[in-house]
Amino acid sequence: MLKLYGLKNCDTCKKAINWLKAESIKFEFIDIRNPIPDIATLEFWLEQAGDKLLINRRSTSWRNLTDEQKSSDTKAQFLALISQNPTLIKRPVFTNNGKIEVGFSPKNTENLHKMA
Repeated sequence: MLKLYGLKNCDTCKKAINWLKAESIKFEFIDIRNPIPDIATLEFWLEQAGDKLLINRRSTSWRNLTDEQKSSDTKAQFLALISQNPTLIKRPVFTNNGKIEVGFSPKNTENLHKMA
């Protein structure tokens, strides 16, 4: 089953949820903060999507980081950063059968149909 990781109050997540319902695609919603995805899951997401896509550098959470934290450049540093600050993850994150899609827009709805 398609899993949607996000936040209930996130506008983009709400749009994605409404689209999934309109398309009659079954999904499981998982709040990205509770529980925070485990390190193995975060590592898989990071490997599949890369830090440029997975980490939302335009978010309030990113702006609140120290310059040292923002200068992270290794996988271990990124994993520590997003495991401690899950709201840094661009939302929503869709997963199913070892596939991942980050973010929601009309451009990726075809991919979501394939994943479902």
